[in-house]
Amino acid sequence: MPGVLVTARKLATSPARQAVHTVYGGAHLFRADSARKLGDLALRSLDEYAPDAKTFAAAVGLAPGPAATIYDRIREKLRREPVEDFRIDFEDGYGNRPDAEEDATARSAAAEVAAGMVSGALPPFIGIRIKSLSQDLSKRALRTLELFLGALLERTHGRLPANFAVTLPKIVVTEQVAALVSAFEALERRHKLARGTLRLELMVETPQSIMDAAGRCPLGDFVDAARGRCVAAHFGVYDYTAALDITAAEQRMQHPACDHARQVMQVALAGTGVWLSDGATTLMPVPRHRAPAGGSLTAEQIAENRESVFRGWRLHYDDVCHSLAAAYYQGWDLHPAQLPTRYAAVYGFFLEGLEAASLRLRRFVEQAAQATLVGDVFDDAATGQGLLNFFLRGLNCGGITEAEAQATGLTLAELRSRSLLRILEGRRRSG
Repeated sequence: MPGVLVTARKLATSPARQAVHTVYGGAHLFRADSARKLGDLALRSLDEYAPDAKTFAAAVGLAPGPAATIYDRIREKLRREPVEDFRIDFEDGYGNRPDAEEDATARSAAAEVAAGMVSGALPPFIGIRIKSLSQDLSKRALRTLELFLGALLERTHGRLPANFAVTLPKIVVTEQVAALVSAFEALERRHKLARGTLRLELMVETPQSIMDAAGRCPLGDFVDAARGRCVAAHFGVYDYTAALDITAAEQRMQHPACDHARQVMQVALAGTGVWLSDGATTLMPVPRHRAPAGGSLTAEQIAENRESVFRGWRLHYDDVCHSLAAAYYQGWDLHPAQLPTRYAAVYGFFLEGLEAASLRLRRFVEQAAQATLVGDVFDDAATGQGLLNFFLRGLNCGGITEAEAQATGLTLAELRSRSLLRILEGRRRSG
């Protein structure tokens, strides 16, 4: 049993990169360069509605002090790596279509992914969301998975893109997770992939996935049924609240029912190494009016467009901040104009905590290294790795710079090792 607990703790404080968001888009719309196009559209929204840091800060509620730094880093991020994770959606974002059409879409989406692998245009994380494995849709869902993977692997000579995952929606029983794993195993054998290559994500969007008929939370059972393949659990705000009979006007990210579900997810999945992701803000930061052909907008329409975009930005920013405060470091984005506010909230979160976290980590490393040198017992590595992970998350997404991270007293080589234990071992040897 002690060995099991140590393993769980190591997984829970894993330094592996987690994306700060997942962008969902219909499979019929996906192209190899979709991430770049989304970044360009996000920059265009900034250029039109917030061309400077002061305007953007006023729109979303950023503190004036770090606003210029955050704004500059947002623009740099949108030019360099606008999307961290993209999910090619065959479920809600695609809908129910004739089988022949979905077959063709599965093959064409695979071709676009293969092209993106060649050109280097894909984001660091990518995957597909299939339909649910309900009685009515399971055959369709598994056929799409089979066709997509077959077409992709044929074009890439058996290679998958980095950090590829399959998202399973609307789970109500453990057997649905087990069925997907069985399909994975068959596909790995067929395509000569190493066992465990295919990984899955759980959508937590039904009341049954929070509490089953016996009054238990089944999420641990879902992860067990995944047999080491589950990398993340994503909370689906709107399906979940709808299933609780919450009216459409009250279906929102910060509803108390959503906070409860997120807390249950955290407790149930603590120590499993499964990443948590929050859902999406559905109020889009888009203008209300379009200029007629050959015409122009009135001053009133221009003002209403600006207010509409600002309202969407502010709500999305507030929702992301709410998620971050609850230790949900990833969430969904549905529109390119949400990318600026995603990064604004994330970067503000890291910059606000930077000074205190730097001091804590510096002291922690110094005290831990000294304890190691004098032979004292030091068994709080998980706490230290958690502090280090704050900086790794910030560095990965562009929220903090390497120079800022070095305020911890760690060297670049130590930071890049991504492991507190390696850092302490290195200092022990050099000391």
